[in-house]
Amino acid sequence: MSSKPGQKIVRRGWLRSGLLLIAATTLGAGLWALPFPRSFYGDFPFPGWDWISTLGPYNEHLVRDYGAMNLALGVLLVSAAISPERALSRVALLTYLAFAIPHFVFHAAQTHHFSLFHNVLQLGSLGFLVLLSGALLVLTTLGLAHIRVKPAERPKHKGGTTL
Repeated sequence: MSSKPGQKIVRRGWLRSGLLLIAATTLGAGLWALPFPRSFYGDFPFPGWDWISTLGPYNEHLVRDYGAMNLALGVLLVSAAISPERALSRVALLTYLAFAIPHFVFHAAQTHHFSLFHNVLQLGSLGFLVLLSGALLVLTTLGLAHIRVKPAERPKHKGGTTL
C-alpha cells in the first residue's frame, strides 16, 4: 500500500499535532501539581472546581508524584512529536494509554461525586484523550504517519554484489 508523499506529510502532521495536544495536557498537570501541589489539589482544573479535593484528603507526596509522572510522560510525548519515528511514537502512546485508560475508568466509577456538568467535562476530556491516543496508535500501526528511514546502503564488493 503506497501513498503520495503529500499524504504522508499530512498524516505526520496529524500525528505530531495529536502527540503535542496529549503532551500539553500532561505537561500542564505536571507543571502545576509538582511545584504547587496544594493549589492543584484544591483548584484543578480551574479555581472553584475542586475535581481532586472532592475525592479524598490531601496528600502532598501523592500530588507531587502525580505531577512528576505527568512531566515525564509529557517529555516522552514531546520527544515522539519532534521525532515521529514509528517505534518511539508507539511506545509514547502505549505508555500514555497505560495511564489514561485506568484514569478514565476510575473517574467513570466516581460520577456520584460531581454534577452532570462536571461529569460531562471530566469524562468527555479523559475519554477524548483515550480515543485520540488510540487513533494515533492505529495510525502508527498502519505505518501511515512516519518518516520512512531508508536502510543504509551496503558496501559493494569489487564484483558488484552486495553484502
